[in-house]
Parts: sequence; C-alpha cells; structure tokens
Amino acid sequence: MESPQRVGPYTLVKKLGEGGMGVVHLACDPAGRQVALKMMRADLAGQEEFRRRFGKESEAARRVARFCTAPVLDAGFHDGIAYIVTEYVEGPDLSAVVSRAPLTGANLEALAVGVATALAAIHAAGVVHRDLKPSNVLLSPLGPRVIDFGIAQLADASGAVATVARSMGTPAYMSPEQARGEHVTPASDIFSWGSLVAYAGTGRPPFGTGGVPEVIYRVINHAPRLDGLDERVRPLVERALDKDPARRPTAQQLIDALLGRAQVPVAAATQAVSETWTPVVLPATRPQAGPSQPSQPPGVSAAPRRRIWPMLLVGVVAAVMGAAVTLVAVRPWERQGPVPGTPEATRKVEALGTTFEVSIDSLVRQGASARLVWTVKNVGTENAPFTLKLGRGGLDQTVSQVSIVPPGVRDALFPVIDEGRCRCSSVPAAPFGQGDQLQLWAVFEGLPDDADHVDVNLRLFGLFKHVAVEEA
Repeated sequence: MESPQRVGPYTLVKKLGEGGMGVVHLACDPAGRQVALKMMRADLAGQEEFRRRFGKESEAARRVARFCTAPVLDAGFHDGIAYIVTEYVEGPDLSAVVSRAPLTGANLEALAVGVATALAAIHAAGVVHRDLKPSNVLLSPLGPRVIDFGIAQLADASGAVATVARSMGTPAYMSPEQARGEHVTPASDIFSWGSLVAYAGTGRPPFGTGGVPEVIYRVINHAPRLDGLDERVRPLVERALDKDPARRPTAQQLIDALLGRAQVPVAAATQAVSETWTPVVLPATRPQAGPSQPSQPPGVSAAPRRRIWPMLLVGVVAAVMGAAVTLVAVRPWERQGPVPGTPEATRKVEALGTTFEVSIDSLVRQGASARLVWTVKNVGTENAPFTLKLGRGGLDQTVSQVSIVPPGVRDALFPVIDEGRCRCSSVPAAPFGQGDQLQLWAVFEGLPDDADHVDVNLRLFGLFKHVAVEEA
C-alpha cells in the first residue's frame, strides 16, 4: 500500500528509512518546519494492548528533555495507523560513519559523553530506551543525538522478547538481561552504551557478528572484545559491560567520570559536547529530491587528540580551546536554511580571485551562548587561501572578526575571547583550491533572550540578513 501524502496535520516529504517497527519520513508541520515522522506498522494499531500503551509510552517520551536527544513533539493515530513525530536531526547515523572509519580522539570522547547525557535525560523522565544502537544515534553538526527512545517498549504489546529481538535486529547491543527476556531497567541502556562506544571506537561490536542465537550467547556468556579501544574510555566501557546490572554505573556517573567532575548538569555536559565536537558527515551522493544532506569527510574527527573531561575542570567555556576545523575536497552540495524564515542560507561570492559558495549551517542558542556554524567552499578554479583575513590582525589565524547583529542592538557581537583566545575556528594556512570545503564556527555571548533572528557578517563573504536562531 502506498504511503499517504499527509499524516494528521503533517505533509510527508520523503522516506528516510524503514525498520522493524515502521517507516520514517521527513515531513513538514503546519508551520513548515521539518520533522521526522515514524508511522508504526499497521498491524500494531489493531492490537488492543498496543493502543492502550501507545498513549502512555508516547506521553512519557514527550517528557524527555532535549539534551543530546531528538525530542518527541507529537503522537497520534491517522486512518488507524499510529505515528510519532520527533525533531528532525540532519546528519548521518553512527553506523554509516563508523563503517568508513572508527571515531577517535575528541569525537569519540564527545560521543561517549553525548550518548550518556541523552540516557540521563531519558532515564530522568522514567523511560528506558531498550534499543540503543548505532542507527539510533545521529551525528548532527552539534554532536550526537539519540533517537527512538521508548519505541522498543511498544513492541512488548505485540509479543514476547523473541519478537522484539527479531523486529529490532540488534542483539549485539542488547544487555544480557534483555537477551534473556527478563525485566529491563536503565542499567540495560548502560550496557548498550558500552557496546555502542566500543563499536564507535573500534569499528566492530564487542560481542562480534553472526546469527542472532550466536551473538546473544556471547552477550550472555562471553567477555567483550575491546582490544584497540582508546584507553581513555575503555575502563568505563568495561564497567558498563558488566554482566551484573547492579555493578554498572548510572548515566550520571558515566558523565561525571568522563568529564572529571561530580554531578555535572546535563545542560553543561551537552554544551561541552557541542563545543568540542567536529562535525562528521559523509561525502555527498548524487542529488535527490527533497532536502539534501550535508557532505563532509568520513567519520574520523580532524580535531587534535585532546581530553574532554579536564576541560570542564576549568569551566565549560574553555572546552573549545584549540578546536580544529576540517578541510577536504568534496562534491558540491546545497543546504536549506536551519528553519523557515531564513531568506538566504547559501550564496556565491566572488572574492580573492575565485568563487566561493558560502552556507549558513546553523545558529543555535545554548544557554547564555550562541554557536554559529557556516561552510565555505571554493567552487572556482583558483587557489585562494584566506587565512589571516578573518581575524583581528596580521597574526590572528582565527575567525574572531565574524560578527552577529541582533535586532535593536547597536553594537555587533563578536566571538568570545577567553584568556586571550577566541572561542572560534582557526583557519588552516593550507592551499584552498577548487572543490575544497571548510566548515567554521564561532561562539557568541550576549544574544538577547528574545532575539529569534540576527544578521550575520562574514566579512569578505558578505552579510547574511535575518538568520534564524535555533534553540539547542
């Protein structure tokens, strides 16, 4: 049966994927904002137990805070089919990235912190994810985002654990107690966190691959294979993969251990992740109908190897010091504005003897700060390095003079300077030839609480008017 063009008040744009529980579409809400809409399997809605639990579980999922998650926005029934709507996260899933190369350094640490932070938010709402796996972790420009929390619980309404294992297809990331069909608690998600981080850092599941019975037997009885995993995260992964749920750390304990500080608020952990994360996306494929996905290098962080947790000891603000940018040659791509209301998000600019394509990727408010991300690509034929042209002088290789101007504010806001260093990208002194692309960022403070749009001055790349401000 063909999918409808509309589901409730939502207009379907294109199919994003399909799993054991249903089909996911990119959709637009009545205001034109992009969302992800999952239509559950048609046979589920006909089961009384499923319908009874659907409202309860989806309402619990709505209570999950948005820290490192894709929050649930809506849920309902359309023509007898249940659907759940979440915030749309642009970026590849972890499995697509790791299939090309494991994560290393700061990005592996940020992934570990980000997923633990999401679990802390999920568990605080009384929800157990139950299906944490690489395809349920999306790598956004600001860091990892966990999706599909609470969905696996709905499968219990239709049968036994064997049905869940078959429909979810992820025995490699199940806890032993879940694999045995026992009652699961938040500790089960911690085991899945350990398996996921081990996979992200080594490129292989810690209990191997193969048939479902074989993998489940290893999960229940064998020690995990962790050789090659970064020693900075391995001890915590080992604790998380303890067969006894009572001996595993909680999500909050994982965050505290990773960041080196007791009782780190999830908001501070989220900010630490976003400010140390180097965007990781895959090379573009041929253009397709619908909004395009960004293109960038394969899944290894280009940032220098650095510890994420000592940075928080001197404050989350210092976490971005020394962050690097990624310079690669990729195919051309286009991006839409971050939200409707951004009149111009991409333009071509003639400068330095060549042609650049410049895109505003996002401007996201994070507490008292705002983080701007933009991309510059050389679509001309000439080499044109622009190092030393966006900073405060002849020796400044950063983008410290990029600014934002909120409405009603006379003076522009420039990137934050902490102890003489800019919380912004450095521009590599490297050849910048045809097809090369560079993603840049800067952190600003002082953005008025009521500012939902600003003007962005990218200096030699021009002024972008009325850029939308998103909430983290």
